[in-house]
Amino acid sequence: MPSKPAPIKKAAKKEPAKKEEKAPEPAPEPVPEPAPAEPVEAVPAEGEAPPAEEGAPPAEGEAAPAPEEPKPPTPPPPKEPTSAPVDLFVEDKNDNSVTIIWSQPANIGPTGLDGYVIEICKDGTEDWKAVNEELQKSSRYVIKNLTTDDRLKIRVVAVNEGGRSTPVTLPEAVLVKEVADRPKVRLPRFLRQRYVAHVGEKINLTIPFTGKPKPVVTWTKNGQPLDPKRVNIRSTERDSILFIRASEREDSGVYEMTVKVEGFEDKTSITLQIVELPGPPASVKIVDTWGFNVALEWTPPTDNGNTEITGYTIQKADKKTGDWFTVLEHYHRLNATISDLIMGNTYKFRVFSENKCGMSESAAVTKGEAKILKTGIQYKPPDYKEHDFTEAPKFTTNLSDRSTTVGYSTKLLCSVRGFPKPKVEWMKNQMIIGDDPKFRQICVQGICSLEIRKPGNFDGGVYTCRAKNDHGEAVVSCKLEVKQPANPDAEKK
Repeated sequence: MPSKPAPIKKAAKKEPAKKEEKAPEPAPEPVPEPAPAEPVEAVPAEGEAPPAEEGAPPAEGEAAPAPEEPKPPTPPPPKEPTSAPVDLFVEDKNDNSVTIIWSQPANIGPTGLDGYVIEICKDGTEDWKAVNEELQKSSRYVIKNLTTDDRLKIRVVAVNEGGRSTPVTLPEAVLVKEVADRPKVRLPRFLRQRYVAHVGEKINLTIPFTGKPKPVVTWTKNGQPLDPKRVNIRSTERDSILFIRASEREDSGVYEMTVKVEGFEDKTSITLQIVELPGPPASVKIVDTWGFNVALEWTPPTDNGNTEITGYTIQKADKKTGDWFTVLEHYHRLNATISDLIMGNTYKFRVFSENKCGMSESAAVTKGEAKILKTGIQYKPPDYKEHDFTEAPKFTTNLSDRSTTVGYSTKLLCSVRGFPKPKVEWMKNQMIIGDDPKFRQICVQGICSLEIRKPGNFDGGVYTCRAKNDHGEAVVSCKLEVKQPANPDAEKK
């Protein structure tokens, strides 16, 4: 067999830059079963440099290989504006401002939301102008300093790093004018009745109301304009105040308040009553004197203090001492009898009038005097015709039919009147009962009762009560039914 070819020698590592011309050896003839040979390195061709080993420095006179270029960074995603705000509508408006409100966009995106721009333009034009210098953060904005009766289109734009979103615009132009709201006076409960104050008191009454735009408030007293020297009125957008520094009686009357908004109005009224102490009774006199008693009469005061008189106070004074003592207070009549006077003394009397403010400052004094004599005191009783109280018996409550069960006591009741006191008798089936111990008869204060103790089968029938005196008699009857018990055996037990 032919011999194996010699292996190619490896180039020395320390002299990679040496160029040696070596003739290539002829290729060996093919053999049918070549043995595995050791790996050989490729021999460079003539005029070529041998391949450099991995990690070996470049040979002298050769340029270093160019470094690998870095990959460019991944570009950031493009910044996009948010979607349009939603649910834009007018919350409120008046003559110079409009308040709008909206909701944030449905799609905000990764860059977030910086704020909103509110823009307006007059209806019929497209000259949109922003009304906020800085981005609006909240979803509510008041557009101020507007001209009344202007028609404005309003829109809102959301802004972020990607720019402006699609605007959301109100569907209709807005008329800059306060929405009219019907006026309504809210009269406090304590003013729905008569308001009473004392002379000299300060009056400060606040009556709230509602309505838009600002209602026009007017006041009258008894249908006439108010006197500005006596009454001060201060009105705001929500209430009106009636103020009187020191009330007088002439301030009493009916005050009417009217609140108007455009073609609508509402009214309410307050009744003021300024009261003070009453004057004394117009006159007082001694009508009669007998025994230890004196009869007085007086007339109501001419000045009641602008309110009703609630009573009178009567005082007496002995001429010897001159000291006044109260004998009657809060007395409502115009005449009185003063009793328990001392025999031999001389008395004077005076009367004060009273109202809800108190007692009058002065009193009406009797001109004459009442002297209680020591002798000749005789009482003559009046001659009264004696009343005839006699009356024939009369039943005021009749007997009622009753039913009972054997063995169960029952009672019959009626009432009768008459004078002299009538005699009462009880009868059973037209037979006088008398002193039968089975029956108990009671008649007290005209109430008559008959108790039947444990009635038997034969105690049923017609019972009659008869009352009679010297002037007549009266009769009432009823039927008593005695039933068998539902369980006769149980009754026997």
